Amino acid sequence: MEGEVLVVIRLARHGAHKAPFYRIVVADQRKKRDGRIIEQVGTYDPAGDPSIIDLDVAKVDEWIAKGAQPSDRVAKIIASVKNEPLPEKLAQRIANKTEANRIAAEEAAKKAAEEAARKAAEEAAAAAEAEAEEGESEEAGEE
Repeated sequence: MEGEVLVVIRLARHGAHKAPFYRIVVADQRKKRDGRIIEQVGTYDPAGDPSIIDLDVAKVDEWIAKGAQPSDRVAKIIASVKNEPLPEKLAQRIANKTEANRIAAEEAAKKAAEEAARKAAEEAAAAAEAEAEEGESEEAGEE
């Protein structure tokens, strides 16, 4: 593996603040996201409705044949441009991420509900204690 360049096909972000525009690039995996690239193979504008994708499929296929690995998002874009289903490994990875996110959301909701119940119990106990103290002070005032 030493001396072997790890090449990926990924998105490089461009555009203004809150108005992203992406270039689909072939780059060394060790470089920064928006750093030096080997070749630009397309563009992706998610702001359009529908999003605008301009992709040179021949170049992408050529780079994949050479061993370049597309990122998850780029693999989805390639599949949509080619009108093909997602590769099985990618579909499984996405399903696993979705399942993990769903489980995490359920756990967070459960934890929030437990916290709210605990807080309500503390407030009820504090209110009962305050009422008991108020009752004692009234009894002392009557004497």
